[in-house]
Amino acid sequence: MSSLIAHYFDQGHSYDAVLAFLSELHGIHLSMRTLKYKLKKQGLSRRLNYASQRDTIAAIRNELRGPGVLFGYRTKWQVLKQKYRLNVKRETVMRVLPQLNPRGHQSRTVRRFVRRVYHSLGPNYIWHVDGYDKLKPFGFAISGCIDGFSRRLMWLTSGPTNNNPAVIANNYVNCVVSNKIIPMRLRTDCGTENGTMAAIQAMLRRHHNDYHAGNRSHLYGSSMSNQRIESWWSIFRKGRAQFWMDLFGDIRDFGLFNGSHEHQCLLRYCFMNILQTDFNECTSLWNLHRIRPSRMSLCPGGIPNEMYRLPQRFGARDCGFPLDVQELQQLSENYGTVNICGDEAIYFYLNNVIQQCRLPQAENVEAALENYIQLKEMSGM
Repeated sequence: MSSLIAHYFDQGHSYDAVLAFLSELHGIHLSMRTLKYKLKKQGLSRRLNYASQRDTIAAIRNELRGPGVLFGYRTKWQVLKQKYRLNVKRETVMRVLPQLNPRGHQSRTVRRFVRRVYHSLGPNYIWHVDGYDKLKPFGFAISGCIDGFSRRLMWLTSGPTNNNPAVIANNYVNCVVSNKIIPMRLRTDCGTENGTMAAIQAMLRRHHNDYHAGNRSHLYGSSMSNQRIESWWSIFRKGRAQFWMDLFGDIRDFGLFNGSHEHQCLLRYCFMNILQTDFNECTSLWNLHRIRPSRMSLCPGGIPNEMYRLPQRFGARDCGFPLDVQELQQLSENYGTVNICGDEAIYFYLNNVIQQCRLPQAENVEAALENYIQLKEMSGM
């Protein structure tokens, strides 16, 4: 129980939310006084034991070596709390960040988007699915899904393609199995890559008696009207994807990448695991950050994970349907199995080169770039 309390506390949830998580998800019923006693006993406090400025600066500098160079002080403050477990005042981050990253501080401007009024009955009422092609010239296809009510990211994956219906269906199946829930509706654009996923959604919903059962559980439409995921892509670019676009663009401008199939496979082979790890971190940070209420939306503000897991606290209900795992297993036999390289022959060849030259596995962007340059020279690509 102590580990659960520390887990939810470190994620930044309020005391009321921690009690609700323990009660609803784990069957542990505590009073507010008991919770505060256990937090004090573990030395957990948000107003005491602040991290030193030296540790804070070191963590910020480490983040500035990657996509964190795009973060503002609010996101950076959240990263320090959740990723580095540093108890830091937001004012401290606001004061230090412009000194460490003056160019980024000057480039960030406040913009407002004109939004339509959005309505959702609750979590799992509708999932919005779409692909992101800004990194596709470099061989990286991105697929994402967001819950319309809570704005919780259901998946964010990168692979050699997002045009293969089996790959997109695999993302959907993995998400449904992980959450053990079927959404009431699924919203995609009219691309053929979504056909298999739409068929599985309709198949799983065929026995239900609501208005959106069966074929009505999937909704096709234009990309521009798929507003939840489309608006999130703009946030994703400013806070995450722009770093990778600039990095791969620099590799191309230095003459190390020509856009060929072989170069794309080599780039994926070296960077795919680093990229997906970064996307997993992006998903975790987004799902635990606080969304402010908006006058242009009927959905409440709050932390996506809280709104998704505890909808009753926000005057909503879970609109999903329980999953029949056996039925899904019959439908999802090895959907979308592709290696990170995207080409089995090139993947096998690069593995042999790695083993012969004993190149270390890349654990950060710099190491992945060094492996890419060395493999390019040794393979003659």
